[in-house]
Amino acid sequence: MPRTLLPLFLFLAACSAPATLPAQENAGKEKAGGEEAGPLTAAGLAGLKFRSIGPAFIGGRIADLAVEPGHPERFWIAVASGGVWRTENAGTTWRPVFDDQGSYSIGCLAMEPGNPNVVWVGTGENNSQRSVSFGDGVYRTRDGGKSWENLGLKESEHIGMIAIDPRDPNTVFVAAQGPLWRSGGDRGLYKTTDGGATWRRVLHVDDDTGVNEVHLDPRDPDRMYASSYQRRRHVWTLINGGPGSTIWKSEDGGETWRKIERGLPKVDKGRIGLAVAPADPDRIYAIVEAAYGEGGVFRSDDRGESWRKVSSKMTSSPQYYNELVCDPHDPDRLYLLDTFLQVSEDGGATWKRVPGKNKHVDNHALWIDPADTDHLLVGCDGGVYESWDRGRAWEFKSNLPIGQFYRVSADDSRPFYYVYGGTQDNNSMGGPSRTTDRAGITNADWFVTVGGDGYEALAEPGNPDIVYTMWQYGGLVRYDRRSGERVDIKPREGPGEEPVRWNWDSPLIISPHSPTRLYFAGNVLFRSDDRGDHWTRVSPDLTRRLDRNRLEVMGRVWSVDAVAKNKSTSFYGNIVALSESPLVEGLLYAGTDDGLIQVSEDGGGHWRRIDSFPGVPELSYVSRIEASRHDPDRVWAAFSNHKMGDFRPYLLRSDDRGRTWTNAAGDLPEREIVWSLAEDPVDPELLFAGTEFGVYLTLDGGGRWIRLKGGLPTIAVRDLEIQEREGDLVLGTFGRSIYVLDDYTPLRGLSDERLAAPVLFPPRDALLYVPASRLGGRDGRGSQGAGFYSAPNPDFGALITYWLPEKIESRREARRRQETKKAKEGEDTPYPTWEELRAEDLETAPAMILTVHDESGAVVRRLTGPRTKGFHRVAWDLRLPSPEPVSLAGKEPAPWEDPPSGHLALPGTYTVSLAKLVDGELVELAEPQPLRVVPLGLASLPAADRAEAFAFQEKVARLQRAVRGAQKVIEETADRLQHCRRAALDAGAAGPEILAEIERLHRVLADLRTRLNGDETRSKRSEPAPPAIADRVGNIVESQWHTTSAPTGTERDAYRQAGEAFAALLAELRTLVEQELPALEDRLETAGAPFTPGRLPRWRIE
Repeated sequence: MPRTLLPLFLFLAACSAPATLPAQENAGKEKAGGEEAGPLTAAGLAGLKFRSIGPAFIGGRIADLAVEPGHPERFWIAVASGGVWRTENAGTTWRPVFDDQGSYSIGCLAMEPGNPNVVWVGTGENNSQRSVSFGDGVYRTRDGGKSWENLGLKESEHIGMIAIDPRDPNTVFVAAQGPLWRSGGDRGLYKTTDGGATWRRVLHVDDDTGVNEVHLDPRDPDRMYASSYQRRRHVWTLINGGPGSTIWKSEDGGETWRKIERGLPKVDKGRIGLAVAPADPDRIYAIVEAAYGEGGVFRSDDRGESWRKVSSKMTSSPQYYNELVCDPHDPDRLYLLDTFLQVSEDGGATWKRVPGKNKHVDNHALWIDPADTDHLLVGCDGGVYESWDRGRAWEFKSNLPIGQFYRVSADDSRPFYYVYGGTQDNNSMGGPSRTTDRAGITNADWFVTVGGDGYEALAEPGNPDIVYTMWQYGGLVRYDRRSGERVDIKPREGPGEEPVRWNWDSPLIISPHSPTRLYFAGNVLFRSDDRGDHWTRVSPDLTRRLDRNRLEVMGRVWSVDAVAKNKSTSFYGNIVALSESPLVEGLLYAGTDDGLIQVSEDGGGHWRRIDSFPGVPELSYVSRIEASRHDPDRVWAAFSNHKMGDFRPYLLRSDDRGRTWTNAAGDLPEREIVWSLAEDPVDPELLFAGTEFGVYLTLDGGGRWIRLKGGLPTIAVRDLEIQEREGDLVLGTFGRSIYVLDDYTPLRGLSDERLAAPVLFPPRDALLYVPASRLGGRDGRGSQGAGFYSAPNPDFGALITYWLPEKIESRREARRRQETKKAKEGEDTPYPTWEELRAEDLETAPAMILTVHDESGAVVRRLTGPRTKGFHRVAWDLRLPSPEPVSLAGKEPAPWEDPPSGHLALPGTYTVSLAKLVDGELVELAEPQPLRVVPLGLASLPAADRAEAFAFQEKVARLQRAVRGAQKVIEETADRLQHCRRAALDAGAAGPEILAEIERLHRVLADLRTRLNGDETRSKRSEPAPPAIADRVGNIVESQWHTTSAPTGTERDAYRQAGEAFAALLAELRTLVEQELPALEDRLETAGAPFTPGRLPRWRIE
């Protein structure tokens, strides 16, 4: 082997569509097109990983709970727009189990009686709220969430409840509310008797009415109750009831049904919640939403045959609540899920709030422990809460990153930018994209900028302490991050002016031409040039000014007294998307909720109306407008028609300031509603689209789209932001908080041709500092326990990205791949020759080697990386190799210890190269790339001469390497002496003088060990011992490996003292190991002693 390759082998041993086509022509596509050919595919890009940054100090809406009987610590949660999670330790830790399925919107859960590993999931949130997503039917797991199967009812879109027959787990009932935004679909009550293989609709009212709930009598499961639910929502309205809503009963296992309405209001009804009292199943409760205020809580004591109204109690918004839960043992104790959790102790006649101090409002799910009815679990808009005293005190499960973000932005703070966003019912907030702490980003790093339903939050460019932050219906404050103060700056109407129609999510932008200029819109556009202190209207009403009360819903115009008409709905006719060209000051685009785009080229003085777009249905909501960063005439626009039941992507581009438009949706799948857009500031063809189920990129300006998965769950990406300085892509998801794709710049200029060969991409600057550990411990989490939430920082150091067009295969892997291919083609797979098999057996697996060189060309560090096809990322921790001895065992350090590492590298410019190591030969694969290591300068007392401090650390590292090597040699020598002693006793020809020599060497070695490692005789008796050589060196290493300050005088003295003592010790140890011990072993060999380690036997044929 060449000597130059020997260190490398030791290192490896230690590292074990045409432009004018409308978007509708994509109907029926399940994947983005083009993914079957070329390297640019979702799978090929999967090595670029998204990083969840939380937060978890706020929660997200919980739709349902499923608790394992007899084990209240084991339960599942249905996150309304964040998938399914489970815990086996009462929420100390959680595991998402539904991330790769076709839906993220969850309505309900049902656990099979007697088998908690079988759980049914109804997808599509079971509320009718304005921001709900849709599902794709019923799922089931048989193995506790490890795998899932979709069992149909894919057009149900919203499932209210699932009930399993306790006598036969294959008999299951699904209450399908059906589509919210359109008629038809899988709507009604469905029954399967073969475990979901087939379904029959056993209760159908009409194409606008579904079933909200289904309940089985616990004494006789053939006796069933169901509530039907008629409702429809569009952008402009909600009708939450109609003649189809009522209560039904079956006494033959759901085969036939009849209405049970005696005593119920005779007017149109809305959402009805039911509860069968477990302690008295003859008693049934119903909360009934009804027209003209005739709703309330009703009670039946004869299995639903007659009802009487016991109170006029109604939830604040029945489309969002209206669920009842009865105490398992007390039929008079009844809970009502509402804004505030309500309880009745007298069968629904009177109600009071369950205490909720420091608990979030808006309750949707409740479980009562049948073994201890003081023990409650509640799911609400704020997440999961647990009480052991019936609500007097609540514990918040603050480790679920399930925030529903409408908007997200990034500031320009240094050294790390901050991320801001607004959430559904959980405030607007800000927090760091990364920290200098080993723990990562904790809940304590986040802060609320304003309360309420949160929306846009924008920091002033160049002055990140000023943040403009919103809540619903145009609430706007200027937040001072330094002081925490807030100033209300919402524009107000003047005397005699018409009321402004603010959207629930009103658009706000900061002009790219002036950091103090704001644009803010209701149905008119406002401008401020002084950070919101004064506002000027710069537009008339830019909407169609339609009267929403004249628009048809479910085939007709509805009365003012229709159930919940227009409730929980934004005012109609307002601006919902804004953009100003970064290239042309005053070139403004405004999109409306009724399908218009208005253009002004003079800062709002004049407006040009655009009301027709190729392939886009009329009145489609303008979800996003993005003026190009590259072409002053180019603008991108995304539309959403999903509130008409149309989930297709609508994405257009104009190259003439909106006068003509071409399709840019390309091959986006048909159910991928486009919510957000971001255009790369460098590559004009690179765009990102946040969609209903993820995020996509295009490298050709919208012709072909590729999904970016990279660990991102199936989730709606409502907003995107590019942090230009860092080249990061920030995602605001609606149900899984915020994600960051760190340094996406390798995506710029990509093509199939470029990726035909390996590529090493230019790394961004690496920041040099020593990560802190404010809570203690190796990972920075100290002793906070497993429930302590923290989101990861990016890997510390230099993030190196490379691409491999094919896997670097071993001989065995290549043979097996060829054999698999031949077998699939029906060909023989010949048996390899013995020479081929021997070559496989002797082969060391190939390796990818990343080498860091300093400016002189010297090797600073070698790293290994994956050798599979695709993108890969490897982080250099900015440290030199560890001086510790090579270990192949992989010992886990103690919680307070760091794994072995070298000292920090010097700031400066380095070079990174990529090579493969095959059969001992290094082959360069790509053009080397420069890497800058930049000091962050956090130390209060930094080294005045960093190079001199580095030189001292280099000396210490060399001494540490020698000391640790000597320690190992002493251990090995002691072991050899022990074997020699045993061999001498076993060998009859070994005289007593050999035993005496062994004893002498043992004592010499013990003295060396004491001088090197310390006086164990004293220390094990809890008495102080003089510092040993290893102590002095270890203290320097522990200090200097974790600082950018200069060495202290004490450390310099310790180095000199340790070095002088070690030089003498090493000479003595060398004499023992290289002369005296071999002489002893030679005498043992002469005496015919049994073999001992380190001794080569002497023998010749006789």
